[in-house]
Amino acid sequence: MKKVAMITGATSGIGEATAKLFAQTGDYDLIIAGRRADRLKALKKELKEAYGTKVHVMSFDVRDYQRGLAALDSMPEEYRRIDILVNNAGRATDLVKFQEGDIRNWDEVIDINIKGFIYMARIVSERMAQQGGGHIVNLGSIAGTEAYEAGNVYCATKHAVHALSRGMRIDLLGTGVKVTEIRPGKVETEFSLIRFHGDKEKADKVYEGIRPLRGEDIARTILWAVTQPPHVNIDEIVVTPVSQANSYYNKKEM
Repeated sequence: MKKVAMITGATSGIGEATAKLFAQTGDYDLIIAGRRADRLKALKKELKEAYGTKVHVMSFDVRDYQRGLAALDSMPEEYRRIDILVNNAGRATDLVKFQEGDIRNWDEVIDINIKGFIYMARIVSERMAQQGGGHIVNLGSIAGTEAYEAGNVYCATKHAVHALSRGMRIDLLGTGVKVTEIRPGKVETEFSLIRFHGDKEKADKVYEGIRPLRGEDIARTILWAVTQPPHVNIDEIVVTPVSQANSYYNKKEM
């Protein structure tokens, strides 16, 4: 019997790559969630045509708890037992020093990276505990245990993801629910383009001279974590490019 995997932030980057990899295995029915309905529908069509995967689309903003709850409550019966949650939705909205920060940008990143993260985990973890098992994979960042210049509020949100992942792991002991936190370094996705508000030149400079991770690299890591034996929980995984030691040490490749 196939497992049901729910992936948030599935319209691009790590989320999209994870949906594609899970579909390729043939072992999962998928719930893909995100704000851009057109992209979700296109991804559903692609996965169905390429792999015959059953896909349920949920278009909503993770910041809206009631809409998220309603979306899960109204799912077809065959998707209601969620075995895996890839809690991936998140973003950065600026890279400026704290004293120059824009409160509106901070509100957005806090609402998505902390509140949206909590909302999805809260809804799904209760159901997993009631059904006697499941696996929650939280997408954090190496910024969740470090801080770097002008990263301030973004780093704080990823510190929250790190702390919440550890807290969830403790609180869910005895329920059969696993919790894994994946902490990537530099991954070339839409992340930097969004951070710099569409400025491609600035976004490209983030990866200049190095070979960054791709969404597919993190997707493979997620798949490995969720396919361990029932008695094994992978608590945390840090994944960086070979040319990156941490948030502030990068070595340009020759």
